[in-house]
Amino acid sequence: MKKWVAVSILLLAGFGAQADFYRWVDMDGRVQYSDQLPPPNIKRVERIKAKGGKPSEPPLPYALQQAVNNFPVTLFSTECGEPCTKARELLVKRGIPYTEMDATVQAAQEELKKLTGGPLEVPLLKVGSETLRGFEEHQWNTSLDAAGYPKTASIPPRAPNRPAKPAESAPSGGVPGSQTTQPTPPPETSK
Repeated sequence: MKKWVAVSILLLAGFGAQADFYRWVDMDGRVQYSDQLPPPNIKRVERIKAKGGKPSEPPLPYALQQAVNNFPVTLFSTECGEPCTKARELLVKRGIPYTEMDATVQAAQEELKKLTGGPLEVPLLKVGSETLRGFEEHQWNTSLDAAGYPKTASIPPRAPNRPAKPAESAPSGGVPGSQTTQPTPPPETSK
């Protein structure tokens, strides 16, 4: 019985319930767990904080996890107009999680120079160790297919798909100007 109550408390904590639970030994020597305070005659009470959070996003399908682990995708871009917009739309349409690097940020520019050895041109797609300069849909699709990415989105939309803005310092643990982006539908445009 004690294990069942403890498991129940852990399950409630895991499903986002935020509550305090109490543990005490009653007059007969039995361990009690409750979300209610024990009777006033109980002298020793242990308060258990059950922290919950937002339910996590569903995991990526296995094949997509493998592609992401083996051939991570990075898009170097700016607000370069149609080529950068079409590049993002292709990745979103295919449901590909990717990191977007803002090429107006110094750290991204240095990385671009390492990759290209020449002028900074965007959009640039890095799939694993392969680098694709400029947006050429057929070439990008061929590379993404070879890496094992799906041809169409197989996961629901996640975080907003916006390039990172220039920053003085990196966000916690990241590179300045980078943002990991999960697939989202392209923004609607009015005609």
